[in-house]
Amino acid sequence: MTEELVRLVRDERARVLATLVRVLGDVDLAEDAVQDAVVRALERWPADGVPDSPGGWLLVTARRRAVDIIRREARRAGKEADAMLAADPGPEPAHVVRDDLLRLVFTCCHPALAVDAQVALALRTLGGLSTAEVARALLVPEATMAKRLTRAKQKIKLAGIPYRVPDAGELPGRLRGVAATIYLIFNEGYAAGAGADVVRASLSGEAIRLARLLAELMPDEATVAGLLALLLLQDARRKARVGADGLPVLLADQDRSRWDRDAIREGVALVGAALRRTPDRPDPYVVQAAIAACHDLAPTWAATPWDAVVSWYDVLLSVQDQPVVRLNRAAAVAERDGPAAALALVDAIEGLDGYPWWHASRAELLHRLGRGPEAALACERAVAAGLSDPQAALLRRRLGAPGGPA
Repeated sequence: MTEELVRLVRDERARVLATLVRVLGDVDLAEDAVQDAVVRALERWPADGVPDSPGGWLLVTARRRAVDIIRREARRAGKEADAMLAADPGPEPAHVVRDDLLRLVFTCCHPALAVDAQVALALRTLGGLSTAEVARALLVPEATMAKRLTRAKQKIKLAGIPYRVPDAGELPGRLRGVAATIYLIFNEGYAAGAGADVVRASLSGEAIRLARLLAELMPDEATVAGLLALLLLQDARRKARVGADGLPVLLADQDRSRWDRDAIREGVALVGAALRRTPDRPDPYVVQAAIAACHDLAPTWAATPWDAVVSWYDVLLSVQDQPVVRLNRAAAVAERDGPAAALALVDAIEGLDGYPWWHASRAELLHRLGRGPEAALACERAVAAGLSDPQAALLRRRLGAPGGPA
């Protein structure tokens, strides 16, 4: 029961936080109040039962906590705090909650902040990721991330950055950060970076909803169409990605009859439209969506067009030459040219020594090459770098290493 409650509270947190930021105009205060409400929920709900409106309960409790903080610290007059409490309307209508979430994305992704700070702040607030999880997602030390988040929140407060969806003319200047934020929120839901969950469907679903809202705001932007296509094409496989034993199922082993064909059709149509809008300069999200389409349209793993996949990765590297892109390309090369060729590429990548998937990729390739002791060492380094519990168990099982399931 406790685990189910934790998931429920976690799923409601972003919506409550977004609404409270609108009410308070202070991200730090809202976060403190929501965190207190979450703790109280986990203390009281097991005994009292889950309320009919969990989000409404959290919002009311968080607002009251915010009022207490305001009074205690004398940041505002007591009458203002009392007025805030008296104005508590309870649960918000769905369309208001939706707008609050989008407002919070755009607040976090204001151009006054550096893009890396925009994405970090949005992941921390909207995604509900811990500072350590945000640091891991963005491949920086946790201490560095903590300082970055503090500076970003201070700048929002001092610069008076408005909590609103910007006018149409301001949207393009925010797009890079907003798209990166939605993409990384989806990634954390698609493949949870820590803990016992393989996927966090509520988080990936929230990212897809935000991408759809962004598409309504910016219907002619190839980046937005590519982003939505990418999320749909990856999420289409969700039902086949977890086995009966609770461990991840690799793409090669998934039951493709369980894939969501409606999502695939929508995603493929969006990819086509986005490619037509970017004939001269490829867009990173559109290219990644094209790669996902290659996988989703293949009737079997053996029928995957690996030449096309590798070629698309080459296109992606021409506009986004990043270590993780090179790692993903190497995985495709492993299927086309064999593990030795892929291992040479992986070993040549710099800057990923703290990235668990770099070590996990080496472990898999070394295992395929029959280099068991080296594979086992790479596996343990992947676990030490922060591979999630289910992913670690799967890797150990594939390698026949101790600690894997029987």
